[in-house]
Amino acid sequence: MKSFFYNVWTIYSIFILIIASSAFAIYYLIEMGNNQIILIDEKISSINSDIKSIAENLASTTERLQGNITQTYSDLSLALGNERKNVDEIEALLGIYKQEVGDITGTVTNLEKLSKTDPELLQKYSKVFFLNEHYAPARLVEIPDNYEYFESKHSKISSQVWPYLESMLKNSGLEIYVYSAYRSFDEQNALKGQYAVIYGEGTANQFSADQGYSEHQLGTTVDLITTGISGVLEDFGGTNAYQWLLNNAYKYGFVLSYPDNNDYYVYEPWHWRFVGVKLATDLHNSGKSFYDLTQREIDEYLINLFE
Repeated sequence: MKSFFYNVWTIYSIFILIIASSAFAIYYLIEMGNNQIILIDEKISSINSDIKSIAENLASTTERLQGNITQTYSDLSLALGNERKNVDEIEALLGIYKQEVGDITGTVTNLEKLSKTDPELLQKYSKVFFLNEHYAPARLVEIPDNYEYFESKHSKISSQVWPYLESMLKNSGLEIYVYSAYRSFDEQNALKGQYAVIYGEGTANQFSADQGYSEHQLGTTVDLITTGISGVLEDFGGTNAYQWLLNNAYKYGFVLSYPDNNDYYVYEPWHWRFVGVKLATDLHNSGKSFYDLTQREIDEYLINLFE
């Protein structure tokens, strides 16, 4: 019996010991856990403190950088504005320089053109200016027979004017021919003498220029005629060819020198003078004739004579 109680007590003691050990172990673990939690809290607190400090430093740094960027941008904008102003000033100066260079170049070009253009070609010769007996165009070319009213006459015209005349005759689509073209001083003198004998000097003066006053001596003037009027120049004004010339000759640089009621000679619908496309066009558009303008006005067109 004693042995039984001894065994029970032993087992109980062992059980109590196990429970006590377990309780101690649990207590130890709990304490260890609490300590770990405290350590973790402390670390979290330290981390939060570090994060806060970093955030504050970052905010301060960001603010400082933003201030620096703003200032730098302002400085750069100001510098860029000044550079743009400088560039604008340089471009303005370059513009003035280019304009001056262009003006000088244009002036030189114009002077070169004028130096190569015979100033006599736009003078008002009919009873106004005089061409001496030694004057002749720089270069004359013979008009082809197919453009001549008299095929064997071999009329001549200024080499610079011929391309305009040829183009006009070709594009008319009509039978328009050259009746007369260049006449020298002596040829005009002989012709005027013939007219004076035939018609009398007073009548001849109404339709024929004295030598030195004829536009034909310039080599830029032609008398034109068409078929169906038996070679009578006075009848040219009633033809379709004449009407075509009135409406289109200016496009090729030709004008009617002596329209109806002019102050120099009788109405000559056959007599056409080359004055350049620009002047001819302006005269056509304004309804004026060549001799309506002053010589000063006419001289302004000399530079454009063969353009």
